[in-house]
Amino acid sequence: MAISEETFFLPPDAEGTLQNQIQQLVAEAILSGRFRAGEKMPSSRKLAAHLGVSRITVTLAYTELLADDYLTSRGRSGYYISTNAPQPPKFPIMPREDKVDWVRAIGQKFSGGVTLTKPSDWGSYKYPFIYGQADETLFDRSNWRLCALQALGSKDYDALTSDYFDRDDPKLIEFILRHTLPRRGIRAEPDEVLVTMGAQNALWLTANVLLNQRRTAALENPCYPSLRDILTQSRCQVASVAVDAAGLPPDALPSDVDVVFTTPSHQCPTATTMPLERRRTLLARAAEPTQVDVETSKLIALAVIASLAALQLARVQLRFLASTWGLYGSGWMAGVATGLASVGGMVVALYVLAQNAPPREMRASLVLFLFLGSVTTALSLLAFGLMDRTAIARGLAMAGPAALGVILGQLSFIPRWEHFYKPFCLLLLLALASWGILRMIFGI
Repeated sequence: MAISEETFFLPPDAEGTLQNQIQQLVAEAILSGRFRAGEKMPSSRKLAAHLGVSRITVTLAYTELLADDYLTSRGRSGYYISTNAPQPPKFPIMPREDKVDWVRAIGQKFSGGVTLTKPSDWGSYKYPFIYGQADETLFDRSNWRLCALQALGSKDYDALTSDYFDRDDPKLIEFILRHTLPRRGIRAEPDEVLVTMGAQNALWLTANVLLNQRRTAALENPCYPSLRDILTQSRCQVASVAVDAAGLPPDALPSDVDVVFTTPSHQCPTATTMPLERRRTLLARAAEPTQVDVETSKLIALAVIASLAALQLARVQLRFLASTWGLYGSGWMAGVATGLASVGGMVVALYVLAQNAPPREMRASLVLFLFLGSVTTALSLLAFGLMDRTAIARGLAMAGPAALGVILGQLSFIPRWEHFYKPFCLLLLLALASWGILRMIFGI
């Protein structure tokens, strides 16, 4: 194989004559194993033009390397790497000093999971149970070769090399819609088909679009091996569901799952086919309201709270909050917000702060509202099955710190700072609501 002249580069700060620098480049390439015995060196004319030096400089460098047995000459054919040239050592000649701390530079870990390995001679085994490889007895190599030659021809060259930007090959999409999907009972539009570079690419795209740290994904056990690593990188919650003789049992799926990864046609790796009834059950389950609806409710509730807190800071009077109907409405809104979005405490705090009462009365009312309202709301929502486990766990976890905060506030309360109490609480409420909105939008 011929060595390209573009592999040579003269550093501007290198020491020595140009002839010595070229000799050193060739020697280092041979000792490092980049240049191997029998490979042809670039001609002196091409190398001189590339490096911007005279041809006689390159010729003299080649002559010295020929004398040191790094190169050999084959008449008018040119110079080649000598078979007697020094062999690359087993240890690195020039250890590199990397000044970048890659452990800190890499944002997250992409390796270290359970990765399957296969021997290079897997095809010679009597029973090579390796999936994802072409079976020579089933794969029509002759027709594939003819199709490849036709695609490389001048007639179809434009279709092969055209840049479709954000679209796939129209002919490929048409074939999938007319032939592949109908055989599986699927009807789709062209904009509903995305051609990926394999199963792992499709799973990676799906996980990055549908999952985040607050969502839960269910997968089969056992499952496609690379799927676990992909879900780990997405940092979502993972629920493993054991498969049986009919594949993934829908009844075993957790109630709070957001995305289900399943292989109904041929389960990987058991090759089990899921019955039609189970497939219909899974599709019906997917059509039910999901956690996305709950997140939308929480986003709306936080936006309303942030807006009302900002209005209060701007001293815009909200008389309806101080009225009797405001009391009933706030209580109802707090209950709904607690059940759907787990932000009922913010609603109650906003109502209490809207009352133009002394800070001590505000604080006492807030504690009473939070205690009685949370207990009664939780009991009613639990009775009707409207509160999820996340809201219950969050409420229990916040009970202790909230009580401690009330006690510390009582002990450290300073009367002359009473006029700062309401603005401080409104700013805190606005900051918490805004932070919640940012977390939901940007997945912080």
